[in-house]
Amino acid sequence: MEQTVELSVTVPVYNEEENVRALVAGLAAVLRPLERSFELVVVDDGSSDETVSVLRGLLEDIPELRVVELSRNFGQTLALQAALDIARGEIIVTMDGDLQNDPADIPMLLENLDGADVVSGWRRNRQDTLVLRKFPSWVANRLIRAVTGVPIHDQGCSLKAYRGEFIRQLDLYGDMHRFIAILAMATGARIVEVEVNHHPRTAGESKYGISRTFKVLADLFTIQMLTWFRTQPIRFFALIGTPFLLASVLAGVLPWILTGWTPVWTSISLFLALTAGACILVGMLGETLNEASAPQGRRSAPFREC
Repeated sequence: MEQTVELSVTVPVYNEEENVRALVAGLAAVLRPLERSFELVVVDDGSSDETVSVLRGLLEDIPELRVVELSRNFGQTLALQAALDIARGEIIVTMDGDLQNDPADIPMLLENLDGADVVSGWRRNRQDTLVLRKFPSWVANRLIRAVTGVPIHDQGCSLKAYRGEFIRQLDLYGDMHRFIAILAMATGARIVEVEVNHHPRTAGESKYGISRTFKVLADLFTIQMLTWFRTQPIRFFALIGTPFLLASVLAGVLPWILTGWTPVWTSISLFLALTAGACILVGMLGETLNEASAPQGRRSAPFREC
């Protein structure tokens, strides 16, 4: 196995040729005085500019730098997953590569990791446009807190610190990079939130827009599936099927009591009962698949030795 290090800083980048040199230099300047062994894992997500060339030119001067080049643009979540797959750190810090996150905040994240498993950054004084970035983010964060119950003000802040055993057990896909703290909390992780700096973008173009808000809303359903019902899917589908079952009983009994038997209401009652039964069968199928895949795919819960 590769030798572990104390700290891995992971950064997915896409078309950031104007920022990566200052980013890597700034990270090295902050991390070297900490006297911890560290690595900088920068994953290029299929950039069409000279981002990879600039990063390769830094390898000789910054030995802690590791550059990973994806074959095409897969999106931030899969780029981050690639970084996590090769990161060797006992502690893993994630951040964006556009210089809006401040490397100087990393020591504060590490300090707050004592007594916690996840430290989430909060861009309280966010330096972004109001209509395209700040307001949609405010709406999305309010909704996420209401639905998931996780008391984090800024799910979209990429600047976070994790204990490796919690983040490595997660399998990220879709746009789930913004929900890592929620997924980690579902495994028992202790989360704290701290205010971090946020700088306006000075070079390059933002890769985000208001359309991201709708993706967040769509992902909330998946997150609830993963956090609430992943180990017992029959509960989820039973919850869906219960209203259909109750409606079936009402459609079959009430008309018979009030007006006598009618074929129309009987047909409706049977249809609703079949729908409820289908939900239960899907839940049972999920339970069976969970049991069948447990020896290969299910990981043990994280634990601490006292």
